[in-house]
Amino acid sequence: MDFMRTKYTVTTILSVLDVSRATYYRWVKEPVKHPSVLKQAIFELCKNTKYRNGHRKIKALLQQIYQLAANRNTVQKIMQKHHLQCRIKPKRRWKSRGESVIIAPNLLQRDFTASEPNQKWVTDITYIQYGSTTKYLSTVMDLFNNEIVAYKLYDHQQTPLVIDTLQMAIANRNHPEGVIIHSDQGSVYTSYVFQDFVKRNHLTSSMSRRGNCWDNAVIESFHSNLKSEEFQYVKFNSLGDQEVSERVIHYLNYYNEERIQEKLGYLTPLKYGVLAA
Repeated sequence: MDFMRTKYTVTTILSVLDVSRATYYRWVKEPVKHPSVLKQAIFELCKNTKYRNGHRKIKALLQQIYQLAANRNTVQKIMQKHHLQCRIKPKRRWKSRGESVIIAPNLLQRDFTASEPNQKWVTDITYIQYGSTTKYLSTVMDLFNNEIVAYKLYDHQQTPLVIDTLQMAIANRNHPEGVIIHSDQGSVYTSYVFQDFVKRNHLTSSMSRRGNCWDNAVIESFHSNLKSEEFQYVKFNSLGDQEVSERVIHYLNYYNEERIQEKLGYLTPLKYGVLAA
């Protein structure tokens, strides 16, 4: 209005906008409303976490970072009003991977809890299709605190990919023995080479039932989160391979060091591991 009043009268402007004079002057007299401290904190948290978190995690972060105690429903209403909700992950369908060679029993039985580190590890491979070529990410997660113990990002999904990942996990955890390493029945995991490596390193192999992704749901969920959070709105094959690698590494570090989890009492995997030690 201030800008337009240099050229036109108030009456003319209000007539074009179809606004009454009473409404205009009432608006002029009202003080400017600034966002509350709570709203500003929520906006800042959502922006800093790239809009990855739902209202429960934002509520926990408000307490941890800003020492603001807020009702969960209040936080949810603010996030809904300003379209700050986290993105919903698409469902994944399982596809058959061919005939198996060695099938290990399902020792986990969907019990994704562990009372101490290096008791149960889960592992899987996922496609990363955002660069000029398809990459394959192999990860190993410790179910004690859901920490990513090791990972490898290769141009192929052959047996060396999973062996190198497991070898890194063993080295990072000072060669523990008796760990249950749970996977699906993919050909790389059922191969004699991988199973021999597991046996020689005094680990115990466990496998999901064929065609049942829920038997390895935690690592499946992690890979889904990586794609929906780090690569949201990114089209397939639209980035350079170097940028894809950097973004994957960035997310893995963020996941271990900054991403809080409800299961861990709204702590990060590394912080939970330190406090529980």
